[in-house]
Order: sequence, then structure tokens, then C-alpha cells
Amino acid sequence: MKKNFKKVMLMVLVLVMALAMAACGAPEEIELITVENGAAVGEGATEFTLEIVDVDAEPVVVTVKTDEETVGGALAALGLIAGEESQFGLYIKTVNGITYDYDKDGKYWGFYIDGTYAVESADLTEITAGSVYTLKAE
Repeated sequence: MKKNFKKVMLMVLVLVMALAMAACGAPEEIELITVENGAAVGEGATEFTLEIVDVDAEPVVVTVKTDEETVGGALAALGLIAGEESQFGLYIKTVNGITYDYDKDGKYWGFYIDGTYAVESADLTEITAGSVYTLKAE
């Protein structure tokens, strides 16, 4: 009797774990894109300007249209940025196909709002229509 009970419990445990893994699923991967200077990307009611400033390169200025609420949300949904979550918000590592990781390169993507270094990460910054958001390699 004790042997059967163990088998049943093991089968229940395996079933519960399988269901939990299926419910989690794999996160949807967004394909990263690169854009050229003067491009317009996205669709939506809100429009803002994104300026991408890489080391020793001409800035790339892009018009972004979106219905997302945050700058980071809009740029990630369009595949313009990628990074990893941190205690301070999204740590942007890739912008317009260019990856910097401070721990490896000593460079990172700084985030600016209308020319001022932002105090919050891009994914926590609500979009203001007409603003200029800059991602600058530093």
C-alpha cells in the first residue's frame, strides 16, 4: 500500500510540474532591427524622436510612433533595443543592433530626455509626445 501511495504521489508531482512548465511557456522573442537616419518606425497615436549616438559615428535620428506607455516599452516592442531587467529597471545593452556591456566593454547606453540625463530607466519613463529621447554610447 505504501509503495502504491508513493507511485501515485510521484505521478501527481510530475503532472503538476509539467502543467506549471507549460503554463509558463517561453517568452516571446522580439526580432531586433536596425534603422537608418531619418527612418520612421511603428504605428500609433503618440509620436516621439529617438536619437541614437554611437561612439565615433553620426547620430541616427528616428521618428517613433506607438501606443505603448513607456519609452522602453515602445522601443523594445519595435525591436530597437534589448537588455536585461535589473533592480533599477531595464539595463539596455543593445541599441540599433549595437551591443555594449559595461562589465565587458567599459561602455554602456546612456538614456537622455530632451538632452538631460534621465533619472529613471527607459522602461519606467512615460512617453511625452514630441520629446526627444537619446540613447548614447558612453
